[in-house]
This record gives sequence, C-alpha cells and structure tokens, in this order.
Amino acid sequence: MRSVAAMLVSFDGKLVVAISSRALFDLEASNRVFEEQGIEAYWKYQREREDETLAPGVAFPLVRKLLALNVLAPARPRVEVILLSRNTADTGLRIMHSIQHYELDITRAAFTGGESTYPYVPAFDAHLFLSANADDVRRALDAGNAAAQILPANVGQNMGQSAELRIAFDGDAVLFSDEAERIFKRDGLDAFTSSEVGAAREPLSGGPFKNFLAALHRIQSDFPPERAPIRTAIVTARSAPAHERVVRTLRAWDIRIDEALFLGGLEKGPFLKAFGADIFFDDQRGHVDSAHRHDVAAGHVSYGVANEKAKQS
Repeated sequence: MRSVAAMLVSFDGKLVVAISSRALFDLEASNRVFEEQGIEAYWKYQREREDETLAPGVAFPLVRKLLALNVLAPARPRVEVILLSRNTADTGLRIMHSIQHYELDITRAAFTGGESTYPYVPAFDAHLFLSANADDVRRALDAGNAAAQILPANVGQNMGQSAELRIAFDGDAVLFSDEAERIFKRDGLDAFTSSEVGAAREPLSGGPFKNFLAALHRIQSDFPPERAPIRTAIVTARSAPAHERVVRTLRAWDIRIDEALFLGGLEKGPFLKAFGADIFFDDQRGHVDSAHRHDVAAGHVSYGVANEKAKQS
C-alpha cells in the first residue's frame, strides 16, 4: 500500500492563480438576486439554472491564456488555476458545469458558503488572487498576497487575438512598495523627483506583485526571448529622471520586463490598448477606469497610500 506522503501533490515550480467565480464568469444577474431578494431566492435561482452555462466574465480570457501555457509542455505543466467561491458546493454546481463546458483545466476549488475566501489564498500558496469582492482582496493584500479586485465591465471578450499572454503592471504600490508614492502624496512632484534622483541606485522595496512577476519571469526564462509565450510591461506615471530607479530596481531583482512605458502623467488606457494587455494592475481606480474605457481588463490593487482613506471608511 502506498504511503500518504507518497501520494501528496506539490505545486513547486508552478505559477498558482486563485480566482473567484464572479471574476471568471458573468454572475452579475445572480448576484443581484442575492442582494435584492436574499439567500433563499439565490439558492433557488442557481438550482433552477444549474444546467445553464454561464457567460465568460472579465478574467475569463486571461484564465484561458494562462491554462494554454500548459499545452506548450504537457509533461511539465507550468500553471495551476484554482477556483475560490463564496457559493456552497450545492449552488456552485452551475459554476463547475460551466468550467467543464468551456473545457477549462480547473480541478481544485474551495466553496466557502458565504465566508471570506481569502484565507485559502496562502493555503493554496497562490501567487495571485483575483476576485470581485473588495473585502477579500484587501484582506489578502494585508496578509502579503498579490491580489486585485476585478470590476465588472464589458471588456475582455474581444481579446485572445494572439496566443501570447500580455500582462501590464503599474510600478509604485504594485510591483514596488509605496515608499516613493508617499513622498509624492505628502510633498509634491518636485520633492518626489528629487528623492528618486538621489536614491536612483538604491533598489525600491518589493510591492505586493513582485513575487507574481518573478513567477512569470521563471516561465519566460524557459524560452528564447523571441519565442516566449508571455510578454510583460510596466506602465507608470513616472518620467525621466525618476525612471532610473525603476530600471535599476528590476536589474537588482534580476527580473526581466519586456516593455517599460514612462508616461509622465498621461492617461494610461491608450497605451495599454497599444500594448495589447490581457490585464493591467494598478493601485488607483482612475487608471483602472481608463483601462476599461479602452477595452482592457484591469484589476484594482487596493494597497498603499492611495487607498488608505478608502480602507478606513
């Protein structure tokens, strides 16, 4: 008889992404039933429709591209996607049926029956957590995990024109800590620029998405640069001369970034569309909204000084 230890599965070396059902599928009609009529009506609504396939949600194209990375080397899958849902296992049948309908290779799930899903993010050792629930995202970020709120929007459905996965990040308070952004908020642009020029050779501390970017980089490193299935970009409001510290920080981390856009305060949406981002992560809602206006899926990272007032309210 095989020992229990011999049967244990490990995610070592894999990129692990945890996603909520509302980020993966369009559950807005179901959610309205819950909010307006209560839990009993919601249970009835889902059971009556459990054989009806859900439409794709905002993050569906991203998940499909992530799972497609496993097709490149079936003997050594690089990605694991896990479903985290506040549904019960009973009301979650419709979600699992939809996963099967779209032939998504998602086999692991946690249904919490109305409780917060965020404790399962570190339990699954996830590099990234995507959810429509702002409270779950904030708690995951507070616990040191990369997390973003995926807001319902009519974007993402026309993506997938290329098989290449393209992910864009803001810099401060996303890839990096918010130490520089705090100076900007407190003392203004001139003080920020002076501080960053003076500290140009001092690497910034890592932000909540540093480990996720590093996991992407490990996958990229398995391929020649011209054939890598992932392309990354940093899209930041910084401009010269404050750009140098960003470049040197990534160099110190030994992490590759394919494109860097230093926009000096310009609206980010047009540039994200030009890059062809499958998703963009930013700590400021205004930039997330700009991405949506240009048909780019985006996640709000409710971390750092820009979100402190919202967190307290």
